[in-house]
Amino acid sequence: MTVYEPPDDRRGITVRALLEDPELALAVEVVAGHSGVDREITHPRIQKSGLALVGHMHGIVPTRVQVLGETEISYVEGLPPDGQLQAARGLFSLGLSCVVVTRGAPPPTALVHEAEQTGTPLLSCGDRSSAAITALHTLLDERLAPRSRVHGVLVDVFEVGVLVLGSSGIGKSECALELVMNGHRLVADDVVECDYKPPGMVFGEPAELLRHHIEVRGLGILNIKDLYGVTAIRARKRIDLVVQLELKEGDGHYDRIGLDERHRTILGVPIREVVLPVRPGRNMSAIIEIAARHELLRQAGHHPARDFVAQIERATGTGMQRAEPPRQSLPRAAPPESSAPPPVAPRRPK
Repeated sequence: MTVYEPPDDRRGITVRALLEDPELALAVEVVAGHSGVDREITHPRIQKSGLALVGHMHGIVPTRVQVLGETEISYVEGLPPDGQLQAARGLFSLGLSCVVVTRGAPPPTALVHEAEQTGTPLLSCGDRSSAAITALHTLLDERLAPRSRVHGVLVDVFEVGVLVLGSSGIGKSECALELVMNGHRLVADDVVECDYKPPGMVFGEPAELLRHHIEVRGLGILNIKDLYGVTAIRARKRIDLVVQLELKEGDGHYDRIGLDERHRTILGVPIREVVLPVRPGRNMSAIIEIAARHELLRQAGHHPARDFVAQIERATGTGMQRAEPPRQSLPRAAPPESSAPPPVAPRRPK
């Protein structure tokens, strides 16, 4: 199975913003190093810093949240005063974003002293290390997720997140409006804010100022929530399918059977893409509905085009086996000669 790595251009969040975030499911307080609460955390993974206390600094990422649990704190407390100071000085000399001490135990004096000296935020958390790491991972994955902005329309069609792309004025918003009239839900129009979620998923949501709104040429800005109620909107949806609308003269080159595999890469994740030609009289919203249903079949393991081609190949192969070439008449082989001597006629008496 291929694992898609997210891009490296992550955003950062300050320690102050992390502590003030209402979605942080932890009771955390700053014990020392208040002057460094504006340091940035740029990596969503948490790091246990036990080896750094014994002088092994390899692999420590300063922009990660460093966690010291009960085992690490008991090790420091078991050292002589000079050893405690040396261990704390080596850890806090790395320019860390912050250090979290779990279990609610008061940090050793050496850690508090070095945190103040280096301006490194030293935080105390009452929860166990496993609970603290889980809560921090959940929040940092959300806040530090790579993001991009896409010009298009995102609609929830049969629980399939369909991202409709195309040139300006091709009819993306009109398709979305008709899909909403058919009972589907609008996520975003014009601007789709995309963010990466492991492992290999991309979610889309509207820009805050454009939430619930859609622009239809000739009518202007419409509020879908006011027109059709809360059941016609959705705040966020995973992108499962990309529909590219194209307006071309002539026949163009489009998939006639359904065996071609196209993908649109968003934030390092390849998402299946279909290209639909736009022509007068063609019901694009109905075709998008069918594309969403087809994607559900594919996700369930059914591939109608491949099944159809395989059926034709089987039928063709069976027919060729039945058409046997005419047999040629071969000369009959002579019977094998007997090795016994020929019979002797009886001698007549004289």
